[in-house]
Amino acid sequence: MALIEIQVLPRGGAAPPDQPYYFVERAIDVIKSSGLKYEVEPLGTTIEGEFDVAMATAVAAHKATLEAGADSVITIIKIAQQRQDTTTMADLVGKHR
Repeated sequence: MALIEIQVLPRGGAAPPDQPYYFVERAIDVIKSSGLKYEVEPLGTTIEGEFDVAMATAVAAHKATLEAGADSVITIIKIAQQRQDTTTMADLVGKHR
């Protein structure tokens, strides 16, 4: 099990004028369609799942911004994983919600 937080920072490109987060939303669409648990937050999205699947999803989300037409993208990824840990997003933030 891994928790991966991803923040995509697209620049440039021809996003529709009435959709300022168009490229970020394309990355979130990829995460949503992955079937993994996730939480969209103001400054990033956290993904919960098996490491390889979660990482592949993060990479696909990064690529989705470019495929949607962004001129460039910087993606920041944080990974939390332990050998024998089953910590979930709910374990970490549940008492604060």
